[in-house]
Amino acid sequence: MPRIGLLTSGGDCQALNATMRGIVKTIYNRCHEPVEFYGFEDGYQGLIYGRYRQMTAKDFSGILTRGGTILGTSRTPFKYLDRPEADGVEKVPAMVKTYKKLKLDCLFVLGGNGSLKTANRLSEEGLHVIGLPKTIDNDTWGTDMTFGFSSAVEVATKCIDDIHTTASSHGRVFVIEIMGHKVGWIPLYAGVAGGADVILIPEIPYDMKHVIKTIERRMETGSRFTILAVAEGAISKEDAKLSKKEYKKKVAARTSPSIVYDIAKEIEAKTGRETRVAIPGHTQRGGAPDAQDRIFATQCGVEAALGCLKGEYGYMIAQVDDKMTRVPLADIAGKLKYVDPKCDLVREARALGISFGDE
Repeated sequence: MPRIGLLTSGGDCQALNATMRGIVKTIYNRCHEPVEFYGFEDGYQGLIYGRYRQMTAKDFSGILTRGGTILGTSRTPFKYLDRPEADGVEKVPAMVKTYKKLKLDCLFVLGGNGSLKTANRLSEEGLHVIGLPKTIDNDTWGTDMTFGFSSAVEVATKCIDDIHTTASSHGRVFVIEIMGHKVGWIPLYAGVAGGADVILIPEIPYDMKHVIKTIERRMETGSRFTILAVAEGAISKEDAKLSKKEYKKKVAARTSPSIVYDIAKEIEAKTGRETRVAIPGHTQRGGAPDAQDRIFATQCGVEAALGCLKGEYGYMIAQVDDKMTRVPLADIAGKLKYVDPKCDLVREARALGISFGDE
């Protein structure tokens, strides 16, 4: 009798449940013997402390459209993996012990970069692990797409759409903070989809003089408003020249809540235009998954399940050039997929007149 483990780790997103549904329905449909499923609560914490529950097909029924995760999630940073828990528990040995205690044949890990790095570590420990690419940031190396990204872009785009009417009515500049600490996939896609005038992402350091010029040029041509889609991790050219240590020190000394407030303050001071900040925040992770995410999450779940039934482990399900494939966990561990500043979408956005604050 196959014994299967499931866990969702790291930040939540809209299509985690859809992915688990794809896994379970496929295994039930294709396996010709009884199967036992164990869901670990709150990510790797459940695996560490043996917090799990046995689940049946009924638990995965009706969850295709449900956001979040029915198992709960938490963050267990990889950089602290070999540091004991506060109560002295050694994380990796505890996870291996729980896996072996339940006599699992496979553990499915739905997670982003850090979670998949841990999944690779468990694979190196001899456990049968299959990873699935979960993150709204779309920054998992080795796959063109991650589930959660499409829905997050939809939410961020809706925010930009809604801001247009109030910005136009009052003739204001709006600086919208979009999720993306290290990469700018969401603000790039949402900015283009929502018709932002300026898009600032970590991969393209900006110069405020170019941002100001864009706003002033719009004012001169009669535009009543300007909208900026700004990544949480947007960075100026000046700050990009600092060492990591120097930059962290500067961020720690910041008195404003985030970079968008500094940008808004400078815009208002230099242009005289009323400037406001809008932050959709964690709504970008919330709500039901959109159609694209439901499809891709289901594909990931099905492909992962089929691989498990063949006895193949140690990889992450990926999509490359519109084809579902597998990438060894060892190949993706510790890598991020950044926006290429010269990619087609950036080039096309520039052609539209969208400024990235660098020229």
